[in-house]
Amino acid sequence: MTPADTPNPKPLVDDHGRAHTDLRISVTDRCNLRCYYCMPAEGVGFRSHTDMLSFEEIERLVRVAAGLGIRKVRLTGGEPLVRKGIVSLVEMLAAIPGIEDLAMTTNGTLLDQFAEPLKTAGLKRLNISLDSLDRETFEKITRRDELDAALEGIAAARRVGFEPIKLNALAIRGLSEEQIVPLASFARENGLLLRFIEFMPIDGDRRWKDNKVLGSEEILKILTAGLGELEPVVDNGSKAAAREYRFADGGIVGVIPSVSEPFCGNCNRLRLTADGQLRGCLFSTAQHDARTLLRDSAADDQLEQLFREAVGDKKKARGTHNGEFARPDETMHQIGG
Repeated sequence: MTPADTPNPKPLVDDHGRAHTDLRISVTDRCNLRCYYCMPAEGVGFRSHTDMLSFEEIERLVRVAAGLGIRKVRLTGGEPLVRKGIVSLVEMLAAIPGIEDLAMTTNGTLLDQFAEPLKTAGLKRLNISLDSLDRETFEKITRRDELDAALEGIAAARRVGFEPIKLNALAIRGLSEEQIVPLASFARENGLLLRFIEFMPIDGDRRWKDNKVLGSEEILKILTAGLGELEPVVDNGSKAAAREYRFADGGIVGVIPSVSEPFCGNCNRLRLTADGQLRGCLFSTAQHDARTLLRDSAADDQLEQLFREAVGDKKKARGTHNGEFARPDETMHQIGG
């Protein structure tokens, strides 16, 4: 009997009382952009294709995870849409009993061709990274001139009926201040939910310094000055990372205070890297090797135990027990955003 067949399995609860129902899966460490907060500009050492989990291996892990209470799966990268055959993987995962929410985080530049097949395959939601509407700033951040492609991708996602569509914008002091109001206006005009994310110390170029963090309070001040008063949206018990605010004349915007006010106490996420390593946190320095078990023909109960070990190793906050940031050797594109 597999975990998915087991009635009422013991949930994935860590030593801090957090039940885990969300699995983030990186399907590749490759990307068609080079955002400096994610990967270096040059000399990027990509893993070999044989190191990557196959779709069948990912599907098997998700089936085991579903039997342990995982209900949400998000596909990430790198850029997940550069993985050949990604639509087939979406179709495979959408068919797994127990998975209630299947989402993807993407930079949007390939959505013009993929939005409709992804929707048909069973993808339910999209998070699209968009840090600026200014071409020069967009290129400075991404090191690519792909703003038009990103905007076309967002339009395609709206056209085929993805809803809600969330926009993620990184907030970096000295770079993002002038982007905040235009992005918020764009999101409101197009029925998108925008969230600003504080710059975290896991960037590709290792440029992060605490004085580069544009904090949530300052973001809200800029929004209020530019677009009017905001009122907090009442928390309905969601474990979402974003704190949401409503404009008086309509529309919602969110901030994710991952540095100034971390949300670790409510974290319900596990992460699976593209090469098959289970992690409890973006900042975790401990990994649990699912790939080796899968390729050694491990039984489902061995995979179940690996999930429990990953949860058991999870630290209190930011990869440590004292709340200080751990600094893993891997950068964002290697772990999965």
